[in-house]
Amino acid sequence: MATEYFEDIQIGSSKEFGSKTITLAEIIDFATKYDPQPFHIDEEAAKDSIYGGIIASGWHTASMTMRMMVDHMISGRASLGSPGVDNLQWMKPVRPGDTLRARTEVIDKKRSKSRPEMGTIFGVTQVFNQHDEMVMRFGTIGLTLGRPEENPTD
Repeated sequence: MATEYFEDIQIGSSKEFGSKTITLAEIIDFATKYDPQPFHIDEEAAKDSIYGGIIASGWHTASMTMRMMVDHMISGRASLGSPGVDNLQWMKPVRPGDTLRARTEVIDKKRSKSRPEMGTIFGVTQVFNQHDEMVMRFGTIGLTLGRPEENPTD
């Protein structure tokens, strides 16, 4: 697969990718390590919660989405990482057996003035379950290297 550079990424383009089916064991394992709230790790306590059962940590959902993004989108880019995300929202709980997929749309891009060999790609990522219900969304900010032969030189 050819490397996708800053110049190759078009505003308005989108990619759909995934999928990842989550298990009860994965939910409990992640939450035990990183977000040990009762509705993530204790089936009995979760039944009595407002969720009515175990749900994945939102951070687990974000981590699974990141993995899908790397596997299906970022690994083919001249990615330089990210300074963060905007407006992360968890819309619906993710439950054992849910299958997640994602869709990312490029909404803007800007070449760096201080480092013209690179630019920033701005996008919106939406994550859906197997019922096409949106479970999470956030704004993406990706630093991307420009095509070497097109980079301005001093």
